[in-house]
Amino acid sequence: MTRVYDDDLEAGFATRAIHAGQRPEPLAGAIMTPVYLTSTYVQDALGENKGYEYARGKNPTREALERNVAALEGGRHGFAFSSGMGCVTAIMMLFKAGDHVVCSENMYGGVFRLFDKILQNFGLTFSWVDTRDPQRIADAMTPKTRLVFVETPSNPLMRITDLRAAADVAHRGGALLLVDNTFSSPYFQRPFQFGADMIYHSTTKYLNGHSDMIGGICVLNDDDLAARLQFNLNSAGTNPGPFDAWLALRGTKTLHLRMPRHDENGRQIAAWLVERLGEDKVIYPGLPSHPQHALAKRQMTGFGGMISVELGTKERANAVLSRCRLFSLAESLGGVESLISHPASMTHASVDPARRAQLGITEGLIRLSCGVEDVSDLLADLEHAFHVV
Repeated sequence: MTRVYDDDLEAGFATRAIHAGQRPEPLAGAIMTPVYLTSTYVQDALGENKGYEYARGKNPTREALERNVAALEGGRHGFAFSSGMGCVTAIMMLFKAGDHVVCSENMYGGVFRLFDKILQNFGLTFSWVDTRDPQRIADAMTPKTRLVFVETPSNPLMRITDLRAAADVAHRGGALLLVDNTFSSPYFQRPFQFGADMIYHSTTKYLNGHSDMIGGICVLNDDDLAARLQFNLNSAGTNPGPFDAWLALRGTKTLHLRMPRHDENGRQIAAWLVERLGEDKVIYPGLPSHPQHALAKRQMTGFGGMISVELGTKERANAVLSRCRLFSLAESLGGVESLISHPASMTHASVDPARRAQLGITEGLIRLSCGVEDVSDLLADLEHAFHVV
């Protein structure tokens, strides 16, 4: 079970990002956590070891990452996984057939695919609701509801869930609140402050920040729940390799430097898009025109670099996508480089077209992940791309 060091929670965010959960390596004093490339550990005697037996269960590099992210979120326990979806799968293994889950209707398409195409076959049931309205969460709750799972801001419609209200509804019904905090990162949003029980990230995105690894992480406070999640991780083998954990740990050290630049670029690009297309076409929580801008300001300290734009038709979307140069056409988000994507055919292709249309994920919707390049160059790239629409 990986816990943060007690003194890590007292320091400022930047100090925790660089130091939390790590100590100089004892053999040579290396300041950077080593990559422990081992599958097993020599035991001192029968039944005696140094806390490690087999690397699927524990690895010192992975533990350093887990402690670090837990400290950034203000949590007690962290568990790293081989992917974001591996993390969600292990979390869902905490529940059993007959249990009910209330979910944000606009979530990452891979989560919807896992729940709708796989986990329903094992007896779990799901209700998909617009979690912008706490009453809709309450209306969906049943005596068998064990989890409320929200994504805020949501992918790709940038919907905001009131975390305090969602936590209150979940807890009144005897359920846990799980928050996907990937889009905000702990730099801009701390769900534990609003009553969340578990926080999930795709570490592939902002936490790593360099588009060179795949991973997921869950942070929580309850000791018993943490022990069960550790058991699931070890039993299902959803652990990351030590080098991927090291890459993510390297990324968190600069999170406090990267996120303000993502946010600065995102705000300027969103304002430019509004001027070019009109405020009804641009979806960004940092815009006063966003219907939940006031809520976003209350529970987030910044808005990040994720923007969605409605262009009306797939043809217009494709025209823009094909003319971008600095904004590379690719899935994923949160790296230092800017990306642009078409959710309907990429991140949410597994969602039924009728459901996509109902949600508002149209063929004309594009999504921008604003990197940390010079914003003047990004704007010049968009000026060239949007010249055709």
